Amino acid sequence: MGSVAEQMVEVLRQAGVERVYGVVGDSLNPVVDAIRRAPDLHWVHVRNEEAGAFAAAAEAELTGRLAVCAGSCGPGNTHLIQGLYDAHRSGVPVLALASHIPSGQIGTGFFQETHPDRVFTDCSSFCELAGTPEQFPRLLRVAVQHALGARGVSVLVFPGDIAALPAAGPTGSSYFLTEQAVAAPPWSQVQALARALNSVDRVTLFCGAGVRDAHAGVMELAGMLNSPIGHSLRGKEWIQYDNPYDVGMSGLLGYGACHEALHEAELVLLLGTDFPYDSFLPRARTIQVDHDATRLGRRTPLELAVHGDVSATLRAVLPLLEQKQDRRFLDELLDKHCRALEGVVSAYTRKTENQVPIHPEYVAAVLDELADDDAVFTVDTGMCNVWAARYLTPNGRRRVIGSFLHGSMANALPHAIGAQFAFPGRQVVSMSGDGGLGMLLGELLSVAKHRLPVKTVVFNNGALGMIKLEMLVSGYPEWEIDNGDVDYAAIARAMGIQAKRVTDPAKVREVLAEALQRPGPVLVDVVTDPNALAIPPRVTAAQLKGFALAAGRTVLSGGVGRMIDLARSNLRNIPRP
Repeated sequence: MGSVAEQMVEVLRQAGVERVYGVVGDSLNPVVDAIRRAPDLHWVHVRNEEAGAFAAAAEAELTGRLAVCAGSCGPGNTHLIQGLYDAHRSGVPVLALASHIPSGQIGTGFFQETHPDRVFTDCSSFCELAGTPEQFPRLLRVAVQHALGARGVSVLVFPGDIAALPAAGPTGSSYFLTEQAVAAPPWSQVQALARALNSVDRVTLFCGAGVRDAHAGVMELAGMLNSPIGHSLRGKEWIQYDNPYDVGMSGLLGYGACHEALHEAELVLLLGTDFPYDSFLPRARTIQVDHDATRLGRRTPLELAVHGDVSATLRAVLPLLEQKQDRRFLDELLDKHCRALEGVVSAYTRKTENQVPIHPEYVAAVLDELADDDAVFTVDTGMCNVWAARYLTPNGRRRVIGSFLHGSMANALPHAIGAQFAFPGRQVVSMSGDGGLGMLLGELLSVAKHRLPVKTVVFNNGALGMIKLEMLVSGYPEWEIDNGDVDYAAIARAMGIQAKRVTDPAKVREVLAEALQRPGPVLVDVVTDPNALAIPPRVTAAQLKGFALAAGRTVLSGGVGRMIDLARSNLRNIPRP
């Protein structure tokens, strides 16, 4: 029967796991050795367990399958917490193997003693201690199915010495459920939704990541209702493409006419979104559709709550709807959206090839043009989120991964590692801020060691740009946000990675094009303007006062890259008398 560790490996193989991200350590040695001897399960050595958890999160998000990370006792597994919080809040299936101190020492204050079964409870849906061989492999199977079923993090804690013991029984086999039932809404709620939509003239649809498989249904609904469609950041990649009703994004990174569409509508329909910034919502006249009943109404008061998958709900309600004839609300919002974009886009496209320091918006726009149609972008929290939100053009095949709910710094490069392992032949681009890259700089060594063809584009403004903006709008003078003038290209070359530093805007396109085509890992360090900041399309008087007190040359509204072409195209499609 072998050892408990060998049983663990066999269960992971049965669950379809291909790799485990982590850093080896004494309490993990039995498991690591069992992985070494497994023919189709591999250990991925990272430099920090936090990065291993982020990498697993990205793999799980892109594939929908279980991904695994591991940490040895004490500091080894507590390093996992940041990435596990990110995975759990993003709703992706990740299993963390957290080894413990020797079983006979638990509770004595032994070297490196923590209590992982307590530590990880807030960032997981399952966290249990397996303290005897008899609990394996059953408890591991329970952990795996919890991660897959709850779409979140499971943590299995086990003393290292237990993993080395002989198995207490046969491993056996088990079928893991990966395809879940689709929640269909109650018929009474479908009828109530139809009555509400038929009773008003001005309806706005606001879409989140829950519309992933509902693009066609949302377009049909918008056509029936003549509704503008806004979206959250996580909804962008699933709803903005091939969308003649698009009016942009709301929230802290928002742009276009989405804010007006939400607040001028008679009824707002939230589809598959748990949008956290309630101050951007109208706080009235709202209906929400979500497959998770616990999310209904927790952001804004509702006139109607509909519990169901978005696709299933739309299939049920569309036959009950009346075709609206009046397009005035939609056309007005499309016109406002186009004018909003045209009003700011020139600031980011006119003569940018010659302006020094380099505009980060220009870098993002060029990157968007040059990247593959099925590229995976991983995006650091901070100003890189802004440039990604406003300049990356979705098409239904590209993916954009970020710490969009947990908001952790330093996520982009570790996310890229997981994405590249999951899809070795696909173009993976890490949009890294210099602050984020510096925080987990050692993961460039992981990229170099595994020869991952990740393309790292560093938006190097020498500062914590988002923190600077927060200070400005709050009236505080910027302080201790300086990252220094660091040549990340030189650091990357010292690690064995091909790299170039760009200070001339005329070289941006050439260098990015070459980097994206080169085999193997490449880093491009672009020195960008630290004063290129962006704030939401709607701000409070207090924020403006604070900004005026502290700001120098600061951009108040963001450019939007190729989205202006979509807006102009939609505007041309408006029927004219």
